[in-house]
Amino acid sequence: MRFEEFDDPRWPLIAGAKWPSRYACSEWGRTKPKENADFRVCFCFPDVYEVGMSYLGFQLLYPCTKNMDGVDAERAYCPWIDMEQSLREARLLLGSIESGRALKDFDGLGFTLQHEMSFTNILTMLDLGGVPLLASRRADADPIVMAGGPAALVPEPVADFIDIFCLGDGEVVNPPLFDLLKKTKGRARIERLRAAAELDGTYVPALTSCTYDESGAHFASKFPLPRKRLICRDMDAIAPEGMIVPASGIIHDRVAVELFRGCSRGCRFCQAGMIYRPIRERSPEVVDKCIRALIRQTGWEECSLVSLASCDYPQIGTLLQSLSNLHDDGIKVSLPSLRVDNFSVGLAAGLEVMKKGGLTLAPEAGSQRMRDVINKGVTEADLDAALNAAFEHGWQKIKLYFMMGLPTETDDDLRGIVDLAERAASIGRRHSKRAAINVSVAGFVPKGHTPFQWAAQNTREELARKGAFMKKQVKSRAISFKYHESEQSFIEGVLARGDRRVGRAILEAWRLGERFDSWSETFSLERWMEAFARAGIDPAWYAQRERAEDEAFPWDHIDTGVSKSFLLREYRRAREAKVTRDCRSFGCNACGWERRGCEWSEANA
Repeated sequence: MRFEEFDDPRWPLIAGAKWPSRYACSEWGRTKPKENADFRVCFCFPDVYEVGMSYLGFQLLYPCTKNMDGVDAERAYCPWIDMEQSLREARLLLGSIESGRALKDFDGLGFTLQHEMSFTNILTMLDLGGVPLLASRRADADPIVMAGGPAALVPEPVADFIDIFCLGDGEVVNPPLFDLLKKTKGRARIERLRAAAELDGTYVPALTSCTYDESGAHFASKFPLPRKRLICRDMDAIAPEGMIVPASGIIHDRVAVELFRGCSRGCRFCQAGMIYRPIRERSPEVVDKCIRALIRQTGWEECSLVSLASCDYPQIGTLLQSLSNLHDDGIKVSLPSLRVDNFSVGLAAGLEVMKKGGLTLAPEAGSQRMRDVINKGVTEADLDAALNAAFEHGWQKIKLYFMMGLPTETDDDLRGIVDLAERAASIGRRHSKRAAINVSVAGFVPKGHTPFQWAAQNTREELARKGAFMKKQVKSRAISFKYHESEQSFIEGVLARGDRRVGRAILEAWRLGERFDSWSETFSLERWMEAFARAGIDPAWYAQRERAEDEAFPWDHIDTGVSKSFLLREYRRAREAKVTRDCRSFGCNACGWERRGCEWSEANA
């Protein structure tokens, strides 16, 4: 909500807000709303402003949409609990930050579902914006509620609240959908939804029925199933031309440019590595041009080279060399994701901004057996080389990230985490007396569309036992060991593999006051358990149950491009601790994308 540019009764509420800058929203680089637009969409991020403004997707889709003929875009973010209360007490509606237009007065709303723990915030924004929560209760005049992002690929838990799911890259999915909704404006709602269901890259829950039996979830629709995810194949064609710069601080206060989308490493726990396939690279010339243009336009003094595994970019060394003269102008370049090897650490060592703090490495598992189970592709030699390189290059603080509760895990694997931390501390002491190792261990949450979608999540009690077991094993004073509480992971596990029935529990949790579930200060397991009881849902059945290999999942009707048969093959290999090698280097693994045109499968044919 941006209030200072127009006469708006919500402006006085800012003075009493916990973080006024979340709502004042002074920005550079944005354009005013179009005076005449046939279809107005508000992109809605279900978290606070400083989190949402750090999301690269909005920065990419916002100008793309505003460039469409007859279509305009604005943005809204979820107000914190104090501002929600203030709006309700004043009987005022949530509006966009550009014009203050209430959400109910837009033609369409586009939510991004980055993770499952934002689901209750979707309901908050709809309710505050004057939009009926349930799609079945919306009238023709109500906005069409759309949702995209990774969590939209397991859509059923929020299917009752969403009119249209957008499956895939927004640059490809959104333009034809928005154009259709513009042309059908004024027609009956159900007619528009049927027309949208004819488009590739969409899923309309209202037109798809679901039944359940002992074999799983079964879907029926007049429209072809499964619904296919769409991708942009030419990354150079969608290079960003500008970014919006907030006057207040945000989480990632810097220019961000994608090197490529997708990942071929095949980590079996990683949903992003599966659902964002295949790899599509941006040329180094375009990356260089984008960075320099965005630095000039925004005034930011740091640029992040974004990808799931930035060091896998084939031209990374050449690109960093070409960008080296930015340092003369005080511009710093960073790599947000590092491989655990000597090469990656060496690259990071050449970037001044990455030498300021500690270095984060993610072995994910402590024993070689468990790293093979998850297909991490990191050996003991890689770890030792990376740690030695890090300390040799001057880092004194290393953060090691691990998971516990992985499939087939034993206490010996947990001891491996402690042993690795102790070895890191020993290597560090050879270089500096001040060397410090920070170990962070999180509970594993199985996700749909991954090889571990069949696996049971550990119980909260078992995760607590494992965390305490490891902490007791730590001997070195140079090691700081922390393991994360499992309550939020448990709820995430329910929502991550939920079906349409789970939506009842989400609604009940919201009615009980649940908000901002990814924030520990607002999350309440007690409220969620009460919500499950009211909805008649057994959460353990969703989170902590091993699935049969032939079970029909409530996300099988969404085709990400990676086949279920490949995922099952990978799950079986995981149980045998067999490694599957990177297809870019060692040949096609027949993940499913070879049927839809993957340049890497063709190159290795």
